[in-house]
Amino acid sequence: MAPMSQDAGTRDPRTTSFAIFSIIAGVVGWFASFQLLTEFIKTLQNPEYVPNCSVSVLVTCGPNMASWQGSLFGFSNTILGVAMFVAPIVVGVALLAGARFAPWFWWIYQAGLLFGFGLILWLSYQSVFSLHTLCPWCMVVWTAMIPLWWVGALRPQATGAVPLPPTGQKFYATLYSWSWVLVVFTFLLIAVVAQVQLDWLGEFRRM
Repeated sequence: MAPMSQDAGTRDPRTTSFAIFSIIAGVVGWFASFQLLTEFIKTLQNPEYVPNCSVSVLVTCGPNMASWQGSLFGFSNTILGVAMFVAPIVVGVALLAGARFAPWFWWIYQAGLLFGFGLILWLSYQSVFSLHTLCPWCMVVWTAMIPLWWVGALRPQATGAVPLPPTGQKFYATLYSWSWVLVVFTFLLIAVVAQVQLDWLGEFRRM
């Protein structure tokens, strides 16, 4: 846990909402990662096992878990998810308890979010263009990680938790006010690319 310090963000009336959002998004991402991990272990134990996320040839997670992209660092990516989604949960709980984090803590936290965001973008690209699948539990992870990034990347600077010159804080505050637009845009971008490449709407119509 980071040392406590004065943090303007904890004096913002929206801090409670941010904390609850962090907890919920973290729990959703952790649960999806845990489901992927348990399904991956079951496939290792029994090669004939059909994962609970295998709905069709297109909507499935089996090829993703079995691919080299699914073990990018030499072990299942699901382990990263189970470990890293604990961070937003802990941050949210700490903020609800009145914790005030030092600026350096927020920089480290944002670096972790950036890593997670970059990883899910890369994995979504690989899923659509290389594996030609839509992994249900993976998409739940994306749904948690995308808003965690855009909100977490902008709020500390926008609220003064990370001190900036007035012009810098105003810039971040403006971006922060558009954070949910950025979230929706990211979702739409992935959905449109997947539709063009895989015609997932057609797949759901046939189901």
